[in-house]
Amino acid sequence: MTATMLPLAIAPLVYGLFLAKRNPLLILRTAMLFLGVGCILFIYAPSFELLLLVRFLQGLTLPAALTAMTSYIGMSYQADTLQKNMTLYIGSTIVGGYFGRVLAALFSDLWSWQSFYYLIAAVLIILALSIPHKRFVLSNSNEVLSPLDYIKQLKEGSALKLYGAIFCMFFCFAALLNYLPFILKKTFLINNTRDIGLVYSGYLIGALASIFTPWLLKKMTSAWRLLAAVFLFYNLSIVLLMSHSLMLFLVAFTLFCGAMFVIHSTAAPLANKISHAPPSVTNGCYVSFYYSGGALGSLLPGVVYQTHGQTAFMATLLAVCLCGLGLILWAQRDGKNITRG
Repeated sequence: MTATMLPLAIAPLVYGLFLAKRNPLLILRTAMLFLGVGCILFIYAPSFELLLLVRFLQGLTLPAALTAMTSYIGMSYQADTLQKNMTLYIGSTIVGGYFGRVLAALFSDLWSWQSFYYLIAAVLIILALSIPHKRFVLSNSNEVLSPLDYIKQLKEGSALKLYGAIFCMFFCFAALLNYLPFILKKTFLINNTRDIGLVYSGYLIGALASIFTPWLLKKMTSAWRLLAAVFLFYNLSIVLLMSHSLMLFLVAFTLFCGAMFVIHSTAAPLANKISHAPPSVTNGCYVSFYYSGGALGSLLPGVVYQTHGQTAFMATLLAVCLCGLGLILWAQRDGKNITRG
């Protein structure tokens, strides 16, 4: 997992700078073709070292696709339409991630693990070739900025505080999902892979919460206020996850997932609204902070869990999540006049 997560943490910002004056749909098309070919290479890798290299190269390619997609949305839509389409994008990644795991396991049981990779490779290549990249017209701008100038634009306003909060959010999420099977086995004595899989259904149920993000935004005076409220809820769900009652743990896990997806669905469009940098740089930086949190979250809290157990592990996540809440409250104070429009 880290072989893919590490380049995801570093590469997006570089791609964002590269994409600032380029057609995002052409980059997306190229990245998807490379990912499709990578799936075929993964099947035929003759050794573990080469297999790991393929995964690393896929990890370098995936940020280009993610940054291109979010950049295209940021360039093409504004205000409520931006919020709606970014929410749909995030929802599709959630559903795709869930069914990717489920179908991979199903194909492996019915046929072989390679069969699913053949399917994914074919779908990626077909979809890549169907992208109408020539229809997208870049806006004409005579202003030529250096990469350093673009990065300086990110310092303006509250964007960096938002990015920091997203780092904290995904740090906690990646940590829990990485070590959830171990917690279920050790604390709740659940060893059956089917039962563990059912627990992960809370991930999909929680994902449905992201659909209600536009409705929640209409009920709040600003996106910052919604983020602060949901981050507080996110913290409370981590406290409940310290429980040794299976039923309470399952409910808390579902609430935890729901809160994470609402934060993600709110923060991604908000970053595009408040950033002074081009959409590709804005979204590249967002993806970079997001996966940096995931890369560290998948490693560091595990040391705490192995040494001190579940309660200390959750307490570590709570401390990081409180930092995220603090950053949102700080940004809210600095950006009171930034609303959902």
